Amino acid sequence: MKLSIKVAAIVFYLFIISNVAKAQTKIGYVYFSAILDVMPERAKLAKDLQAYQKTFVDRLQVMQAEYQKKVDVYQKTRTTMTDAVRIQSESELTDMQKRIQDYSTQAQQQSDAKQNELAKPLLGKIKLAIDAVAKLKGYTYIIDATTQVLIVMPAADNITAAVKLKLGIVAPGTGTKK
Repeated sequence: MKLSIKVAAIVFYLFIISNVAKAQTKIGYVYFSAILDVMPERAKLAKDLQAYQKTFVDRLQVMQAEYQKKVDVYQKTRTTMTDAVRIQSESELTDMQKRIQDYSTQAQQQSDAKQNELAKPLLGKIKLAIDAVAKLKGYTYIIDATTQVLIVMPAADNITAAVKLKLGIVAPGTGTKK
């Protein structure tokens, strides 16, 4: 009997502790992309990235124009070529096509790296604002609702507007862009 009372007391104690722990965990959510989309710095980031990508696009267009010229010449003279010249021309065209593809892949990788580099300060600024709002409102966890599938999302736990306000990108009380 004494043992069962001790076990019951331990179970009751664990139940109370788990409920207290649950009460201390507060989860909120934010629509990160909704904040990012209205950040004033976003336009400059897009402009800078577009300027960076233009050098790649221009070079790629030159390469493709050269390739197309060689293809046109090859198609016009293919029937009069010797087998050795035809094979060499086809090999050159294949090499050019591979260089264009490699350049395109490299350009995409460099553009992605540049985008990450340019976005890092902006994303950091948003993250700091989210951290500040979460701390102010007592949230333990904040989930990005843009990328997560949530079934239940209480409006009171949505801190998107508070983060926008913290960043100064909406008028207080209106939820609209300044």
